[in-house]
Amino acid sequence: MEQFTAFLIAHSALAPEAFLLLAAIVLLMFSVFTKDTARTVTWASVGALVISAALVVSQPAESVTLFDRAFIADGFGRFMKVLVLLAAALALTMSQDYLRGAKLDIAEYPVLVLLATTGMMLMLSANDLISLYLALELQSLSLYVIAAIRRDSLRSSEAGLKYFVLGALSSGFLLYGSSLIYGFTGNTSFEAIALTAQAQGASLGLIFGLVFVLTGLAFKVSAVPFHMWQPDVYEGSPTPATALFSAAAKAAAVGLLVRVLMSAVPALAAEWQQIIIAVSIASMALGAFGAIGQRNIKRLMAYSSIGHVGYMFVGLSASSQQGTQAVLVYLAIYVAMTLGTFACILSMRRSEGMVEGVDELAGLSKNQPMVAFLLAMLMFSMAGIPPLAGFFAKFYVFAAAVNAGLAWLAVVGVVASVIAAYYYLRIVKVMYFDEPADAFEPLERGPGFVLGVTSAFTLLFFIAPGPLVAAADAAAKALFV
Repeated sequence: MEQFTAFLIAHSALAPEAFLLLAAIVLLMFSVFTKDTARTVTWASVGALVISAALVVSQPAESVTLFDRAFIADGFGRFMKVLVLLAAALALTMSQDYLRGAKLDIAEYPVLVLLATTGMMLMLSANDLISLYLALELQSLSLYVIAAIRRDSLRSSEAGLKYFVLGALSSGFLLYGSSLIYGFTGNTSFEAIALTAQAQGASLGLIFGLVFVLTGLAFKVSAVPFHMWQPDVYEGSPTPATALFSAAAKAAAVGLLVRVLMSAVPALAAEWQQIIIAVSIASMALGAFGAIGQRNIKRLMAYSSIGHVGYMFVGLSASSQQGTQAVLVYLAIYVAMTLGTFACILSMRRSEGMVEGVDELAGLSKNQPMVAFLLAMLMFSMAGIPPLAGFFAKFYVFAAAVNAGLAWLAVVGVVASVIAAYYYLRIVKVMYFDEPADAFEPLERGPGFVLGVTSAFTLLFFIAPGPLVAAADAAAKALFV
């Protein structure tokens, strides 16, 4: 018993992930032996996510490594895990009414969300190429099933299949790149790879390996030119699942990419910086122009998400603590804006069912003035209009780029933001100035709660940005010790 207690104490840094995994197993068994449990399992899953976030916050400030340094619990991981857990909890909170209406209120859905979130948390603590791959696959396998969970829908099945095929392709790139890095450094640990890269410099084999690893991770964050799956998966997946992909999964993937670049290959910054800049420009350009012709609001949000990845990469291109801090602030604000927008999309429901066309938002300002106001505010924030939170997100990443001598990249970002503002403002124009259509059904409690919380954050962020900025700074500092 004493040995078991000593083992638990020694591995307490893994407590949030272990608790979430145990909760998923217990809730799955509970759903097997009882009936009509979907609602109970969903709310229990939300509770498990919140408790896991509390466990993360209660961990000591010092960095702790486990399993021969393959797992690390540090300030960066704690910041990102809390963000991912809250995003998953909010996405699950607004899913209940939609899933019941679509006859998808099955206990497997929240259990899969718990397993995917466990994978995301392990990704953010990965300190080794092998633990990185295993965590990434745990997350991906759960998300493939969630994307295709609506088995009676051709679009959902297509989304799941495309997500799986392109995910398998990205796994191939990631594994090949990892094997090259191992072959040229003799290690899979991030710290050992960093030391070898610093001592040997940028060998051709190591650069090739890094390019393949970045390609695999670029698939996961859906950066250009590896974005092809995203619009189809966003459109075909159930809307609450799309909210989970665009918020929690996106944040976890960007966090993993930041850790790999800053922990494993900081000595190769001059090489990977060129790749990140090229991908950033391409993503901002496609995100700005690609969404203009979209008539389905979920596809429009997919292109918007691609553009936001480009803005995040502007901060990452700085390859500095300030740039990393800016990316973390951007991620937190992006998650809030995205979840709020998807809460509004979930309210696009008329008596005949859900609607997804941008043009079908006509008259929302007359039918539901508060929802229209909040959605307009979120669109202004996405466009980067002050004093809303989205303006500060872009300000921080552009300032980091300017301080790193990349002022021209910041200018490209500003131009892309101005172009992208067109399709955000078009949504506002449709809501307020187009001929009203049939009235929408009232907003359900779950999406209403998420819309209220995220809108308040987006609207009032400028009053007290200090706590979030300070937390992001402390998290970024953990990668630059």
